[in-house]
Amino acid sequence: MLASALRVSARRQSSFGAMNVFDREAKRRHRDRWATDPQAEKSDYLKEEVGYRLADRLFDIKRKLNTVVELGCGRGYIAQHLDQEIVENLIMCDMSSKVLDVARGNDKLNIRKMMVDEEQPLPFEKDSIDAVVSSMNLHWVNNLPGLFCSVFDVLKPDGVFTGSLLGSDTLYELRGAIQTAENELEGGFGIHVSPFVQASDLGGLLRSAGFTMLTLDSDMICVGYPSMRELMADLKSMAENNCVLNRKTHFHRKTQELAVKKYQELYGDDKGNIRASFHILSFIGWKPHESQPKPAKRGSATMSLKDLHKLHDKPAE
Repeated sequence: MLASALRVSARRQSSFGAMNVFDREAKRRHRDRWATDPQAEKSDYLKEEVGYRLADRLFDIKRKLNTVVELGCGRGYIAQHLDQEIVENLIMCDMSSKVLDVARGNDKLNIRKMMVDEEQPLPFEKDSIDAVVSSMNLHWVNNLPGLFCSVFDVLKPDGVFTGSLLGSDTLYELRGAIQTAENELEGGFGIHVSPFVQASDLGGLLRSAGFTMLTLDSDMICVGYPSMRELMADLKSMAENNCVLNRKTHFHRKTQELAVKKYQELYGDDKGNIRASFHILSFIGWKPHESQPKPAKRGSATMSLKDLHKLHDKPAE
């Protein structure tokens, strides 16, 4: 166990210097504007839904969690659904102080708010947290391996890490429409939609950080919009607009107009509306503990796999 902990600690220290993909300062500004926009809550439907689903997963854990850390708390999409039957203390964290100002608490919980940058090692004692949760936030973190190792460090043995983030098939319609239009008018295309994590990569990252008993789920939430323009306006309003470092900063008007038409042609319905797909990856992983179920020893099986078809011939005991 000591050797394993040392390897995780070494990975944690080295991986926080990894290459950046996202402009974190741009994302902080996005979240600041989102927090101070009085109309932004109208665009929170996706985050509300995913937050509710993640809170529901916590109720499946058959024990009370004394201290839970939420990374990227937003307006409190998870906190509003919890009570003291499952969580005693909730630490709501976000990279934006303005978001923390508007984050909804919960009178049923002991709430504390902290400004935390997920790009740095988490500011909590080792083996001190019962659970870490995060909803619709981790897809903007540059270095997921480093963050996952940091989460592993602060969790107690048998602690749980669960979250939801946007996956690789998110907004494939928008990406395709814009790329088609740019290729046709400009002879090439830039990055207008953020790259998102693959489900297989997510599981590998969690295992590499040391988590066991992993569960991964993949869901698609499809939302209808009048046109591509309303979709892009909502993405900006919910602080989910692109912040890739080498993103294309100018979107020509003629290209936009053609992209709107292409989107409608490719993904529109007979009523003139379009759909946008949000690929939600949800996961749960546990920090190892001696009380957890162990796999059977190699060679302990009493029947060969090739004989499984004979099970129905075996008399009941």
